[in-house]
Amino acid sequence: MFSLPVRIYWEDTDAGGVVYHARYVAFLERARTEWMRAHGHGQATMRDEQNLLFVVRSMELDFLKPARMDDLLQVGVVLRDCRKASAVFAQEIRRDGELLLTAQVRVAALDAARFRPCAMPPAVYDHLKSLEQTTS
Repeated sequence: MFSLPVRIYWEDTDAGGVVYHARYVAFLERARTEWMRAHGHGQATMRDEQNLLFVVRSMELDFLKPARMDDLLQVGVVLRDCRKASAVFAQEIRRDGELLLTAQVRVAALDAARFRPCAMPPAVYDHLKSLEQTTS
């Protein structure tokens, strides 16, 4: 599983001193972005050279335990299902191996110029499909 380290800062916490729930969405987005970049598909390059964007279509989060200030989290990403115009990522956030959050995120492929759904270019689809992991 690809993993991105994320340190928790004061700005990430709420009045109770725990990570504000909406911040987890940003951590998940960063990890997916870095997963794509690590596999040669940076978002700016895809937009400029492939006319392709990925946008979140749906997201399911399960908050299991809180994270707090100064925690060092690992935000994991696995591509579970790749289709011609969408993909599903399984994600998790851990602290010292302890599972804090699980997420399933479906992204849709969009034509960057028209901001309309489209099929991925064949080379992008074939590469992402080869990275699909259907089991843990």
